[in-house]
Amino acid sequence: MSGESVRVEDLVFDVDVSGTDTGTAVLLLHGFPETKASWRSVTERLGAAGLRTIAPDQRGYSPGARPVAVDDYHIDRLVADALGLLDALAVTDAHVVGHDWGAIVAWFLAARYPERVRTLTAVSVPHPAAFGWALRVDADQQQRSSYITLLRQEGKAEDLLLVDGAQRLRAMFGGAVDARLVDEHVALLTEPGALTAALGWYRAMTADFAALAPVTVPTTYVWSTEDVALGRAGAERCGEYVTGPYRFVELSGVTHWIPEQAPAELTEAVLARIAESDRSE
Repeated sequence: MSGESVRVEDLVFDVDVSGTDTGTAVLLLHGFPETKASWRSVTERLGAAGLRTIAPDQRGYSPGARPVAVDDYHIDRLVADALGLLDALAVTDAHVVGHDWGAIVAWFLAARYPERVRTLTAVSVPHPAAFGWALRVDADQQQRSSYITLLRQEGKAEDLLLVDGAQRLRAMFGGAVDARLVDEHVALLTEPGALTAALGWYRAMTADFAALAPVTVPTTYVWSTEDVALGRAGAERCGEYVTGPYRFVELSGVTHWIPEQAPAELTEAVLARIAESDRSE
């Protein structure tokens, strides 16, 4: 694995690239409060399968890509970053895997630019229209998502998450992620301005997320039964917003932190989606 600095317009992203240059590209997009390190065990397995993996610290996480305005974290800019990274690395199209907020970017990328996405594997977060529906009608999802109100409060969220050595930030992982990996995530997010930048993703959210068009590319959605943030209602509705080949993978006993906690199972789902797509071409 090599760490690269990749420029996209006036921003510079820290990117882990691994595998052979001739391998088909897989773009991996992390969530909050994680970093590209969350994919490490997955990229090792994908590389062993002959694939080239591209895992960036996204906007707000890479020190060279940390603008200060909330509007700088609008979904349009996050999707443009993903496209810009592919362009900068001379990748015409890629298999895309996203977890948590990375899944939201991946859904938008696949819906708006299907020609750039060979397959989609969305992890934890269902299609935004399915999630939006659950937020409107499902009391369980409403309760699970109540934390978002806090994260959108500028200043208050930072104070609560960073007090006592970022104890509450660490507690979000619930003991499901190796402590050394949690340390790595937290070390980045406690850099000056980093947490505020990462929270900009929540603060730039708009109601039109739920209006995203259905996805046409071959798609796998991976959901885990012990996810405290995403409930079953939206997960089971996800397939209604995919018109291409679709598979729903349910991981029993796994928490929200699927890339770190269940990398073998997640890799299996990604490789199965890729293999099925390759057979149909």
